[in-house]
Order: sequence, then structure tokens, then C-alpha cells
Amino acid sequence: MVRVYVIAEDPVLRHRLRELLAEHHDFPVVGEGDVDEASAERGADVIVWDLGRDPVDLRRQIAAVPAGDIPVLLIGPGAGMADALAAGARGYLAAEPDGRRLTAALQAVAHGLLVTDPAAVTETPDADEFTAAEALTARERDVLQLLAEGLGNKEIARRLHISDHTVKFHVNAILGKLGARTRTEAVIRAARQGLITL
Repeated sequence: MVRVYVIAEDPVLRHRLRELLAEHHDFPVVGEGDVDEASAERGADVIVWDLGRDPVDLRRQIAAVPAGDIPVLLIGPGAGMADALAAGARGYLAAEPDGRRLTAALQAVAHGLLVTDPAAVTETPDADEFTAAEALTARERDVLQLLAEGLGNKEIARRLHISDHTVKFHVNAILGKLGARTRTEAVIRAARQGLITL
């Protein structure tokens, strides 16, 4: 069971989210309201926040993503996905997902996975990004996929039957090739390019 807290400025969007979740008994809505209330809500496993199809100030809204212990799944226009993930959201779906996609994303986010939506990718990688993608080895792609699943170095080492030191080496190579400063940024860039499945 995944307990959900719902945020949407538009009451119509809140009602739609509640209706979608009501069809899935394993996703009870435990509350709804604004960002501040959600940050203090301890009865929820995940927050779903619908920014609306055309938010007035997308960057400002995304910057307000709660930094607490409860993971956040944002729903909004495609242009906001990279900013949302960089701000700390654990998932992003394009506007108006159906119930199946919404619950699958909530389940994944609640279990620590990072969720992106191919329909929300609006930026085309430049030539340098394509070169970097082609330069990734098969093992680096394996490590990158596990990074996207939220695994730490020790878990990745166990999963791939390699040493922690080798994992660190691969992670540093991935960051360099993708031009990323952090693991999260590397995952975002890789998701944009379709290098990993989330």
C-alpha cells in the first residue's frame, strides 16, 4: 500500500487525481493541500503534485519542492522535467497521466526509484551529448542504469560482482563523459538521451 498526499492549486486537478487513485485501492489519499502542509504530513509515503498544464511560474513552483523525507512526484509540462529532478523531485510525468501510469510512477517513487517520462523530454541532445553517449562502455551503461534505480556503490558492486573501487571508477567515467557534476545530473542527462529506462 502506498499512501498519497495530493497537491494541486486547481481544485479540478485535485479532484481528478483523487478519482484516478480511488480506482486503485492500494493508493489511498491521506490528505490534500499546499506545499507547506505536505512537508509536515507524516502519514504519506509519497506526494503527488500536479502543476497544471500551463503553470504561471513553473521554475518558482518547482523550486518549492519539499525537501523533507517524503518523495515527490510532479506532473506538469514537458519543459519542467530537468528542473524538477534537479530541485529534488523523485519523478516527473507529462500532464494528465492515466491511472495506470500514475500508480506505476507512485509505486516506483515510493520505493526510491527515479521516474522520468519520455513524453516530457523536450530538449534535443547536441552533438557533444551524442558523442558522450556513444563513448559509454557496456559496463558503464550497466552502472548508469543501477544509479538510476537509486543504488549506492556497495549495492552496485554486489549486483555486478565487481569491487567498490571499480564502481567508483565507472561512476567517475560516466560523470566525465556525460559532462555531469553529480549522479542525479548524470541520470537526468542519460534519461534525456534514452540511455536508460526508468
